[in-house]
Formats: sequence, structure tokens, C-alpha cells
Amino acid sequence: MATHIQLAALAACIACTGTSIASAHPIAPASNRISFGYPTPRMHPPARPPVPHVRITPADRLRAVAGGWQEVVAPAPFGANGAGTALLMTDGTVMIQDNESSWYSLTPDNTGNYVNGTWTQKASLPSGYGPLYFASAVLADGSLIINGGEYNFFKSAETNLGAIYNPLANTWTAVAPPSGWSSIGDGQSAVLADGTYMLGNCCTSLQALFNEKKASWTQTGTGKDDTNSEEGWTLLASGNVLTADVAAEPNSESYSPASGAWKTAGKIPVDLIQAFEIGPQMLRPDGTVFVAGASGATAVYDTAKGSWAAGPSFPKIGGEQVDIADGPSALLPGGDVIMAASPGVYSTPSYFFLFNGTKLTQIAGPPNAPNNSSYNYRLLVLPTGQILETDSSDDVEIYTSNTKELRSIAPVIGKVATTLTHGTTYPISGKRFNGASQANAYGDDAQSATNYPLVAITNTASGHVVFARTHGHSSMAVGSQATVSTNFDVPAKIELGSSKLVVVTNGIQSAPVTVTIK
Repeated sequence: MATHIQLAALAACIACTGTSIASAHPIAPASNRISFGYPTPRMHPPARPPVPHVRITPADRLRAVAGGWQEVVAPAPFGANGAGTALLMTDGTVMIQDNESSWYSLTPDNTGNYVNGTWTQKASLPSGYGPLYFASAVLADGSLIINGGEYNFFKSAETNLGAIYNPLANTWTAVAPPSGWSSIGDGQSAVLADGTYMLGNCCTSLQALFNEKKASWTQTGTGKDDTNSEEGWTLLASGNVLTADVAAEPNSESYSPASGAWKTAGKIPVDLIQAFEIGPQMLRPDGTVFVAGASGATAVYDTAKGSWAAGPSFPKIGGEQVDIADGPSALLPGGDVIMAASPGVYSTPSYFFLFNGTKLTQIAGPPNAPNNSSYNYRLLVLPTGQILETDSSDDVEIYTSNTKELRSIAPVIGKVATTLTHGTTYPISGKRFNGASQANAYGDDAQSATNYPLVAITNTASGHVVFARTHGHSSMAVGSQATVSTNFDVPAKIELGSSKLVVVTNGIQSAPVTVTIK
């Protein structure tokens, strides 16, 4: 049972006992793997029907519950398209796309419990835009931006369309592509340490920086060794962005916002690529980046030393090599990385693993695991420290870990008013407001970083929890000890009286501050 956060009375679950994978497994030689020349054709699977909820058997459900998985109680509203990319908004709601133009939000109940949350349909995207596999981010002002799409309304497109969502107005506004970009497709994105949104072009080596106030782009990223295709981006504590090259394997590269240029970050000692695919990259609290390979191998980058080492290999299960040829990972509050893997390229079934910095441990997967490949999943860290899972079906699951959080990376409140008037906006500042990591990764197909502060207020008398929308973060720098400020809007309908206020980042809450709401 996760006890690290008191935003909600989490439902009891039985923790899965993992099986340690102590020995490395051989990787198939390059001659036995699918490989393609450079440039390469697009390698994502064709649009497939969502995995229907009715295929979940009672045995699958019992196994998942025993492993810490719970289905969101309210019936999912996504219809035949299923639930796709999910992003955490700064008011504590989760925005989830239906793999086309419709979006829905999941709001936790009044105890902060997402399992018992409610669904609300939000505004649809601008006419003609319904992407699948696209770039996305929640920006420092609390808005949500998406760009591109490998498919548009399930038709192959590599579209260069984009849109930005205003949560206060519940409106989407079209965003023009960078000048000269005829495609964006399943491009990468990252919000840099200073809050600037950087976007990659799926099919070239180009990147661009977005000026939100002017709705304009500036080209960046000179010196890139290869195309951006299939690569993931990881924001480091240095402010640089790390990527493991796919077309130029085994090279890796680092982008410097200061120079606007890429340079080599060293050679990766194991082959991570299969069928021009790679798995997710995740920065851990110890300063290492764990990269899961599509070959079955993994690698670890030490940011302090600037060097790579081989990580543990995924096992063979049922005689098949398990890997992540496209798939998600998320950082648990205790520092472990949770991820979905499956055999080969886009095959089923899927398996879930934890990486603790040394070894891989298999855990129970969600109920649809027998029907899914790794690429079907999206994972998102919730303010409760739980992990929300979508898989393009109508089954939305939440995973509860039994590991303890790392208090050494918890946010620390420095200054905040202790008497707050409902319906009013206040500043708040402190340290570690952006966490130790972006905390969610997939690669070039989906990005849903949560390295920004949320504010939760719990009424002392009723125990009811509300989130006060944050916006205007002064920094998005991960792993920083610098003082960061943001603003939060005390809801107009909040309960009055004595309350406890916390800052939550990547599912880890600060020590509470006693406040009075009037």
C-alpha cells in the first residue's frame, strides 16, 4: 500500500511479489534482426481497432487487482476509439484524448481519489485535426500544446497541424507549424528548463522553439547527427537534452539550449535498436538515464560522468525475447521506473517491469496485458503517486505501488500566504518544485512530462481536497535546488476555514503548511 501521500484514502490492494531478473540475456545478432537503411520508411503499425474492454477475462481482472491495478469506476466515455494520450493539467485534472479530435478530463473525487473520479467532455480540436502519435506538453502557463500526428483521423498523414488548449476558456486554437515544415508527424517535444517548448520534426534533423506570446517559431538544433525519427528526448539537470540516436546508432547526442547546438554524448555499448525502433528514456533521481531497448538490451547514462554502461537485459518469456519497440515508462515516487514491454515488434502479450537502478523485476500488468503490445500503452504519474494507464481501449487503470517515496526529492515550500481568500490568486515559492525528472516518457510518439508544481488544499474539518490551478512557473528545471515560484488560484467555491496546503510534483507532496481560507 502506498502511504506516501494523504491526498486520498487509496483503496486497498495486494502488492505483487516481483521476480528478479538477475542474469543478462543474449541479444540477437544484427543479422537476425529487422533493419532498414537510412532514410527509413515509417515503422509504426497501421491504425488498428482499439482493444475492446469485453476481452478482459475475470482471471485477468483478478490478476491485475492482486498486482495493484484498479479500474476507474466511472464508465469510460471514449467509445470505439479508446483512451489515448493522457496529460496532467495544473488543476489536478487529467486530459485524455480519444485518439482523434475529442478530449475528456478525469477529475478526482473530493478526497483526491482518481479511481472514483468523474469524466467531463472538453472542447474538441480545430476542424480537420484528429492526430494519433503526436508531440505534446503542458506549458509553464498551464496550457496544453500538441503538434503533428503520424495519423490524422486514423489515416497516414505525418501532419504538420497543431493546437493549443486554454483550460480557463475550454478552447483549442490552431498553431501554425515552423516555417518550411511540411511535416511534424510523431515528433518529439520537451519543455526546456526556462519554460521554452522545443519541438522536433519526425522526418528531418530540424528542431524549433515556440514563442507562445507571439505564436511563432525559431529554428534551433545545429549539428544534429541524424534525423529525429523515433528518438526520445530527456531533459537533464544540466538543462541539456539527451537522446540516444536511432539512425546514427550507437551514437548519443546532447542538445545545449545555451548554444542551440547538438554534440555527441558518447557511444552506447549495447545495441538498443530493432526495426528502427527504441524504447523510452527516463532520468532517475540518482542522475542516471535508463534507456530501454527495442532489442531486449538496456543502457544507463551517468550524467555526472558523461558515460554509458550496459544495463540489465529483458528476459525471454515463453521462448520469445521481450523488449520495448515503442512503449511507455514512468517514474514511481520511490525512484523505480515502471514500464511496459512485449516480444518482438508490436506483438502481444505485454509484460510490466520495474527497474530500481540495478535490476529488472517483473510485476503484474493491467487486465488487458494479454491483448496488448507495449506500444498500446501510455503511463502518467498522478498527484497521488499512482500511475494512470491508458491503452486505446475503454479500460482506464490506475496502479498503486507498495514502495516508499524518496523524501529527499520532495518539494519544499518556502513562502506562501497563510490567510487565503477564495477566488484569489497568490504566489508561492520554494525548492524542488520541478522534481527530479520529467517522470513520464514514451519517445517520439507521446510526451506527458509532469515536472511542474501542483497545489492541493485539504480542508481540516471535512477532509475534502481541492487543487488550486497553478500557472506562471518561473522554471521547469529538473533536479534543481534553486528557488522556484509559481502562482495558484484559490477556487471560488472552496470550503472555508482551517486547511492544509501542499505542493505536489511527480506524485510527491511537500510537508503541509497550515492556511486559513476565508
